[in-house]
Parts: sequence; structure tokens; C-alpha cells
Amino acid sequence: MTNLPPSGVNLRGAVDLSSLVNRAAAPAPGAPAAGAGVPVPVPSLVLEGTDANFGEVLELSMTVPVIVDLWAEWCGPCKQLTPVLEKLTAEFGGRIVLAKVDVDSNPQLSQAFAAQSIPTVAAVVGGQPVQLFSGAIPEAQVREVFERVLELAAQHGVTGTAQTPAGDDAPDEAAEALPAEPELPPHHREAFEAIERGDYDVAISEYSTALAKDPRDQMAVAGLAQVRLLARLQGKSIAEIRSAAAAGPDELDAQLLVADLDLSGGHVEDAFDRLLTLFPAQDAAGKNTIRERILELFQVVGLEDPRVPPTRSRLTALLY
Repeated sequence: MTNLPPSGVNLRGAVDLSSLVNRAAAPAPGAPAAGAGVPVPVPSLVLEGTDANFGEVLELSMTVPVIVDLWAEWCGPCKQLTPVLEKLTAEFGGRIVLAKVDVDSNPQLSQAFAAQSIPTVAAVVGGQPVQLFSGAIPEAQVREVFERVLELAAQHGVTGTAQTPAGDDAPDEAAEALPAEPELPPHHREAFEAIERGDYDVAISEYSTALAKDPRDQMAVAGLAQVRLLARLQGKSIAEIRSAAAAGPDELDAQLLVADLDLSGGHVEDAFDRLLTLFPAQDAAGKNTIRERILELFQVVGLEDPRVPPTRSRLTALLY
């Protein structure tokens, strides 16, 4: 395949299917893609998409639709969604290929796909981008998205089949090759299932129960922080959150929420800086609220994240 320079990947202006409500939507105008029905050799059904190699992904999408998973290592919801995407990609037996893009390592692609939050899932069909959804959604909904992408691809002649050297494009073999998931403790399992169906209140309750039984349960601490972040953002649009923050620069709740949005979209330093800048002007209650939120966001990104220690030092200096 021909390597295209990253600067040539212009994905803005993608067709927004609004979670596939408009099921007849199509990519940007142009002739149907060539190569319908052609078997396409690929090293794997799950590829690593980068700023440097995405030209090859675009070329592959001329014959096989490509799902693009924009994720980050520190993103809790990404860790819930990506295994679902990988599982379904295997089950679809080569009719779809998955390209995983680490937004921290590939800022050009993150910007090109306008990933305001992660996980963000898009598709590329016939070289044209199609925006799909953001956030972790249940497997049944992801399966429906895959089916609709295939319908859209068929309308444009993109009906090739990806074939791997080892033949792991066969659904059963691929599924068998997936590592078994470790058994989760009961409350963790209930929380995870609640998150999958979008019931964040139940997930919060389950993680809280796990912590009540074992305050040292760090998995529950991190899970609770992540699901609280999801719950705060649920049902709110990016435009709504940013407009409220712009209109109320001194409104604590609005600034806390836009910091949540920044962090969920990978702008971790921006989120922390916003809260620390806001801190000195607050009364005692406001300062405590910001302190608690920052500590909670540390759990979301992970205490080992290199951006945590300097933020902790700045917070300590402000406190004392």
C-alpha cells in the first residue's frame, strides 16, 4: 500500500450519522469505491492506526469498511469498549477491520476526527469518514452500528473481505483466540454490567458497596471515579457544557463540568490547570470541592500518570 503523508488525511466534514438515526446517510459525494467483493490480505483484523500509517488505512477502506477506535491508555470507558469492538470485529469475519488509534500518541488523527471526548468511534468507508458515536455503549448497540456501517458500505460498493495469513478472519477461530477475561468480584461485575447498559447510578452504588466492604479496593476507587465522571457528562452536549462555562467563568459548577469534559477528551493538563486557576478565588467550601474533584480525576487518569505529580504539587502549594 502507498504511504500518504499524515497532513493529507483531512477527515473534517465527516458525515455525522447521529448514532445512525439517519440510516440513509452516505459519505461525501463521489463514485462508488472500486474493488467490491475482492479479498484483501491484511496482517490482522485489528490494526494499530497512527499518524504515519493512516494513508494505508484509507486505502484499505476502499475495499473493506474500517472502524476507527480513538482511545487512550488512561481512559476507563475505553477499556470497557475496546474489547467489545475487538470481539465483534472477529465475529464479523473480515467484513470489517478495526483500526485502534491512541490519541495521546497520534494528535493529528485525534484532531482530524474531531475527537472531543474518548472513546470516540468512527468509520472510514471508501476513503471517506463517518462519525458514529462517543462513549462506551452496550454490545448490542455496537453490533447494530456495525450492521449499519456494512449497509452503508454496500451502497458504495465497499464489500471486500479482509483475509489474514493465519486465517483468523474466521469468526469462530478468532473468537477462540481471544484471551479469557479475568473473573471480576461480584460488585465489580454488577458495576461493569450497569455501565454497559448506561445505568451509572447502579454502577456508582455497586462500587460504593465494594468500597464499604473493603476501603482498600483500589479497583473500586478508580471505577467509582470513572463512572461518576460518566454520570456527570451523561445527557449533556459538548456545546452546552462549553457555552455554560464561557458564559459563567466564575460559576464553579460550570467550570467543574467543562474540566470533566476536557479530561474525558484527553486534554488532561487543561482540565487540571482550569481547576487550579479557579482555586484561589473560592471560599472554603469551593476550595474543598475543587480539591476533591482533582483527587477524583487523579483516579480517572491513573495515579501513575506523569501529569499527576506536578498537579498534586501545585494543589499542595495552594492549600498550604
